[in-house]
Amino acid sequence: MPALSPTMTEGNLAKWLKKEGDKVKSGDVIAEIETDKATMEVESADSGILGKIVVAEKSEGIKVNALIGVLLEDGEDATAIDAIIKNYANPSAVQVKKAETAEPTKSIEVVHHEAPTKSTRIFASPLAKRIARDNGIDIAHITGSGPRGRIVKADVLNFKGAAAPAIGRNSEEYKVLPLTQMRKTIAKRLQESKSTIPHFYLTIECDITELNKAREYINAKARLVDGKPEYKISVNDFIIKAIAVALKKVPQANSGWSDAGIMLYNNVDISVAVATEEGLITPIIQNADQKSIPQISSEVKDLAARAKSNQLKPHEFMGGSFTISNLGMYGVKEFQAIINPPQSCILAISAAEEKPVVRNGMIQIATMMTVSLSCDHRVIDGVGAALLLQEFKAHVEHPVTMFI
Repeated sequence: MPALSPTMTEGNLAKWLKKEGDKVKSGDVIAEIETDKATMEVESADSGILGKIVVAEKSEGIKVNALIGVLLEDGEDATAIDAIIKNYANPSAVQVKKAETAEPTKSIEVVHHEAPTKSTRIFASPLAKRIARDNGIDIAHITGSGPRGRIVKADVLNFKGAAAPAIGRNSEEYKVLPLTQMRKTIAKRLQESKSTIPHFYLTIECDITELNKAREYINAKARLVDGKPEYKISVNDFIIKAIAVALKKVPQANSGWSDAGIMLYNNVDISVAVATEEGLITPIIQNADQKSIPQISSEVKDLAARAKSNQLKPHEFMGGSFTISNLGMYGVKEFQAIINPPQSCILAISAAEEKPVVRNGMIQIATMMTVSLSCDHRVIDGVGAALLLQEFKAHVEHPVTMFI
């Protein structure tokens, strides 16, 4: 009886998969053993003939290392089997000499599995061995995925043909990147924001199918300058315009917090988050509500390019009344942004994707975009935030209303 786990002391012989007299090859599954944890297959360690089944299937409570069967080498005389069973005293023996007979005979082998120990023996199914042999693959280089690490057919077929590369570990566990002044400022402001501002979040979905049509139409109408279109508007340019117009209608969201009181900004200046090598910076589109979408598009491109080359002037990134953070181009499905103090709101824009929607009882395909609004509850309440999103959604889904 094999020890199939370190804690196993006995098991049940559920089923013999070979009969007495059957030929057995090394790696063949010959029996099923039930442990306290699972039913597991037992493989033959060697080739030969199953000369005797000592323990019948469905037997219970068999001690580990007890004799359950005798395996004969090909051509061996089975007359000594009874003597072997009678004289079996050392369960760890792998060879027992036959009782003396008139003529010298070969030794026979007892079917026995010891508790797992460190060894060079490789466990693999017969099919896996044959495929490896036929393809000239050294099976010792293959990691098995079967029970107890057994190599199966799929392991051989998926093997790339070379030994697994050695794993190298860097002796230096980590390296410290010195903090730039920008990173220090970002860390200070965001820590202050999350620890002192009572954030709350609202999320909606917007259908931007019509917006995309409008964008394509406007881009198609751009006149050529030196052979290139005068402008190329993005979805983000529409979003800036839409939120700017919405803020004029919901002025309590175009606000900030100060110890002296709530600041209601008189101008709609939209900060747009831009990623640079050193960190995040928010250049500002001033008076965005009064500018055309092509104007906004041109300014965004110019400010973003200069932000990445560290050429912005202080008034171009310090201030602002409301911030937009757009991660849609990275495929982000939904996120909540951290408020940029002293502003009271920030809008997080996620990826747009086509999906089925139900309209008037009919299923249609629409391009939907998820947006989340983070708000400072000291400045704006839930209803005010909801009204802002309602206005924004109306302008995004019906782009013509941005120009009324």
